Amino acid sequence: MASSDKQTGKNRAFKQSLGHAWDGLRALFHYERNFRKHLAVGSLAIIAGLLLRLTLNEWLWLVLAIFLVLIAETLNTIVEAVVDLVVGQTYHDLAKRAKDVAAGGVLMAAIFAVIVGALVMLPALGRWF
Repeated sequence: MASSDKQTGKNRAFKQSLGHAWDGLRALFHYERNFRKHLAVGSLAIIAGLLLRLTLNEWLWLVLAIFLVLIAETLNTIVEAVVDLVVGQTYHDLAKRAKDVAAGGVLMAAIFAVIVGALVMLPALGRWF
């Protein structure tokens, strides 16, 4: 919603920028069910990594995969919001394509995360036996 008392210009200080970034993360968590799901699965992967005592190199890959999915979901949310702002309730083939491609990016990141999870967790599980 637009309002005359809302900021429309550039941030004047780092603290102001950081505040907007936190607002964005809160909005992601509050409004985006898939972001919460990705966060939950990522948290489970971190717990599994702690239990399996992953090496530093394994942690790097695991954290990269988790953050890649979260960032992809963030970009997907941005695309959806901007497309909805532009087209409103009107259907447009380009709007559908933009949303589908953004969702495809999340799917690719999630597939990557599953592959990384398997490549990291399975050998770590094998070290237990």
